[in-house]
Amino acid sequence: MKFKTRLIITFLTIILLPLVLACVVFLGIGAYLLRDQEEFGIRNEDYNVLIDPAYASRLITDEVFLKVDEFLKADPSKLEDLEVLAMINEEIVGKSSYILVRKQDEIYYAGNELAAKQIFDQLPEFESEGMLQQLKQSVYYDDMRKMVRQMDFRFGDGSEGSFFVITRTNSVLSRKLFVDMAIAIMVILIFTSMFLTNWISRGVFTPINHLNIAMQNIAEGNLEYMLPDKEDGEIGELYRNYEDMRLRLKESTDEKIFAEKQNKELVSNISHDLKTPITAIKGYVEGIMDGVADTPEKMDKYIKTIYNKANDMDRLINELTVYSGIDSNRIPYHFHRINVSEYFGDCIEEVGLDLESKNIELNYSNLASPDTLVIADPEQLKRVINNIIGNSVKYMDKEKGEIDIRILDELDSIRVEIEDNGKGIAAKDLPKIFERFYRTDASRNSSKGGSGIGLSIVKKIVEDHGGYIWATSKEGEGTCMHFVIRKYQEII
Repeated sequence: MKFKTRLIITFLTIILLPLVLACVVFLGIGAYLLRDQEEFGIRNEDYNVLIDPAYASRLITDEVFLKVDEFLKADPSKLEDLEVLAMINEEIVGKSSYILVRKQDEIYYAGNELAAKQIFDQLPEFESEGMLQQLKQSVYYDDMRKMVRQMDFRFGDGSEGSFFVITRTNSVLSRKLFVDMAIAIMVILIFTSMFLTNWISRGVFTPINHLNIAMQNIAEGNLEYMLPDKEDGEIGELYRNYEDMRLRLKESTDEKIFAEKQNKELVSNISHDLKTPITAIKGYVEGIMDGVADTPEKMDKYIKTIYNKANDMDRLINELTVYSGIDSNRIPYHFHRINVSEYFGDCIEEVGLDLESKNIELNYSNLASPDTLVIADPEQLKRVINNIIGNSVKYMDKEKGEIDIRILDELDSIRVEIEDNGKGIAAKDLPKIFERFYRTDASRNSSKGGSGIGLSIVKKIVEDHGGYIWATSKEGEGTCMHFVIRKYQEII
């Protein structure tokens, strides 16, 4: 739930909940006090009698006496009709009141006979003739908590008659109602406060505490601690942001650990691969110093071997330099428009001489048009070709090796295929050969050593040229590397 919605609900709850509960409590306390006030069958259904008994009594009697006065003026005999008196009494019976009609010194009619007998002897006397049909002031009987109002008249036979409205009042009940309501309001406010505090705590403070625990776990390096994605509003968004941050940190940490592992493996690989040619160079130099190469032929062989081993070391150091550039995305590129036919023609001529010396036949075919151009870095593209051919030579297991280089036209791009007839690559290894430091040759013998980053460098360079690369292979038959580079097309 959003904070704005939560604040609106809190505001409305603070106002409405106490009001509703106060009304319910008032009705409950009032109903209890009304029932508690019953005496001699007198019942009360009017809350005004509890709040202001004197005022309520005055309203009740004014209404009744107005009707009696009308009867006296219109037809005085109606006050002698018991049914009419019963009807008048019925109107006030639910207001802690009843009527009593006295004739001479006897009860003519009583709305509540038991209660009337208790107070009859204390009722005021019939007034003189001049006060007939006059409404007298209320008389309060404190010992019986009764309020009496009187109207005198004469019956049809001339007998003295008095019409009384008797109301049971109790100021103690009014005070009790006030005290009970004050206590109830305090309880309601405490309940409302506890309810809102608990609601806000569960909706705000508890989730924030969970988030605080999660951040402590992050600070301690525990990136596996997850928060439940079940909250809504700002809290839910905060949870999701935390989870995104945790996943990114975890991914970054995993990448860092993986990179450190790769760097350690690289150092180990380079150390191993450098150690082999250095050991060979030292051995041949010691042979020369000790006079083992005592003939021109031996001397020439030793020097060529030392030269070849030094070239191996130079190649490894170059690969390490390029790898460092890949790792920091700082490979220097110098892109130019290159004619495909001319560029690959020169490459084939250069590579062919080296392969011929190794008894490997090179076949070349170019199916692209002579004016096909690409945007590429000549030096880095040559590195791609040399690395692929170097791998083919390294894993050649045939006496008569063959390498085919084909340039194919694919409308808006060219595809270069470099295929050999070497020992091939197992199907399980094929998807991994472009990964850094991955080597299909686990034995790492000196003749087929390498850092394991050659093809990862190739993949990076091709992708930086906007192309892509893949391999197909069959064990025992050979491997074919395919890479695609988009053509250069002039915008007219």
